[in-house]
Amino acid sequence: MTNRPAHPTVRRPAARRTHSLRVVALVVAAAVLLMSMAVALGVGAVHVPVDDVLAVVGRRFRLGDLGVTAVDDRLVWQMRMPRVLAAAAVGAALAVCGAVLQSITRNDLADPYLLGISGGATVGAVSVIVLGISFAGVVGSAAVGGAAFIGALVALLLVLGLARGRSGALPPARTVLAGVAIGQICAAYTSFLVIVTGDRDAARRVLDWTLGSVAGVRWDGAVFLVVLAVLATLLAGSRSHQLDAFAFGEVSAKALGVDVTRLRWTLLVGTALVTAGLVAFAGAIGFVGLVVPHMVRILTGPGHAFLLPMSAFGGAILLVWADLIARSAFDGREIPIGVVTGVIGAPFFAFLLRRHRESS
Repeated sequence: MTNRPAHPTVRRPAARRTHSLRVVALVVAAAVLLMSMAVALGVGAVHVPVDDVLAVVGRRFRLGDLGVTAVDDRLVWQMRMPRVLAAAAVGAALAVCGAVLQSITRNDLADPYLLGISGGATVGAVSVIVLGISFAGVVGSAAVGGAAFIGALVALLLVLGLARGRSGALPPARTVLAGVAIGQICAAYTSFLVIVTGDRDAARRVLDWTLGSVAGVRWDGAVFLVVLAVLATLLAGSRSHQLDAFAFGEVSAKALGVDVTRLRWTLLVGTALVTAGLVAFAGAIGFVGLVVPHMVRILTGPGHAFLLPMSAFGGAILLVWADLIARSAFDGREIPIGVVTGVIGAPFFAFLLRRHRESS
């Protein structure tokens, strides 16, 4: 009589239960995000009840007239919807990029601005704001965004050029140090420029931009950011099994058939390009890419197939509420969204540092 191993019959129901729980968790996260967006669409100088918000959205999706007034339609759909969509998209993309960078650098403190992207973008934006330089014949916020994107790409090229080894590899430690060096140079340039010009109005605009905001995003920008966030999540998710292999170190990843050098180049450049696009539209919004992946990882574990989409939902929810607080905490005055994420993220950052100290 042959003894059959028991583990296949035990693992399959357990695996199915785990899969079912993950599907439920994703559905719940999506529902929370939609409810958060509905609340955010109704809050402002003029309050719109959630029922009316849903009626406006339903009318736009051709579900009937639903008694929507022209004022509510303009307020909810034309003015607030692009901003709320942009906040959700930026939060989702930052969280996904943070999760990817923390895995490929094996650094718990990695975030999307680790590679000097924010500093390079700030150089481009500040050059337009302070010096009044036009960009390709374009002026105003479009010029600021375009210059920020180009500045971010130039910073990326400098970082990769400094970090690249003779073999073409990108060692994580050298890449991080190169990012810090370029970021410091960019920060010195922007500070010098603002101080020398002595323009207080320009200094205030620079401060607002460097702390991040989605207030100026319109429908074309919102659509771009949503597409960028979806692509970032899907492309990162397609590499989830390879990212899992990084948890055991480069040697183990290579033994499992992962082309470490190629994957690291692809993901570093990809996350940097995504971050550059986000910064060009929303400025530098800190702590989202650092905090959210760790919060999700505590709840879900390290598996990237589930970690990445949950991080996207978590980042989107966090930034929707952060933007809501930023524009409604003080009557008649809006604070930069980076201030809110900093208040949330700084204590968690301190917690990570403490955990590092205890484990070392």
